[in-house]
Amino acid sequence: MRAVIQRVSSSSVKVDGEITGKTDQGLMVLIGVEKGDTDKDARYIADKISNIRIFEDEDDKMNLSVKDIGGSVLAVSQFTLMADARKGRRPGFTDAELPEQANELYGICCNMIRENGLHVEEGVFQAHMSVEIHNEGPVTILLDSRRLF
Repeated sequence: MRAVIQRVSSSSVKVDGEITGKTDQGLMVLIGVEKGDTDKDARYIADKISNIRIFEDEDDKMNLSVKDIGGSVLAVSQFTLMADARKGRRPGFTDAELPEQANELYGICCNMIRENGLHVEEGVFQAHMSVEIHNEGPVTILLDSRRLF
């Protein structure tokens, strides 16, 4: 499982012009599910999202988590995080999990973040979405449950 975490002052996701999820200060998270991922991968990503310290403390050091600042999370499923663009000019998506299994694990990950005490809003799985992100810093972190990077 992979995630792209962005520290935001606000973010939102729209489907057909309607906002389906939004957050003020907190994290905008794109989540991709890879073939073979399990609940263990979802737990790793959920715990990292919930506890990663990328917000500044009173000394301007990245020492605080989204929980520490009372922020929230906007999560959007994004299978394209599993793209393989090493060959040719068109990315392949053979490593992306099938939609039914991916949606289940994405939902499990979001629920695990909620269990960690955070408010989570979401996009719509498999919908064409328009995402607005006000990245602060900018701060963007890449996560991979298989620890490839």
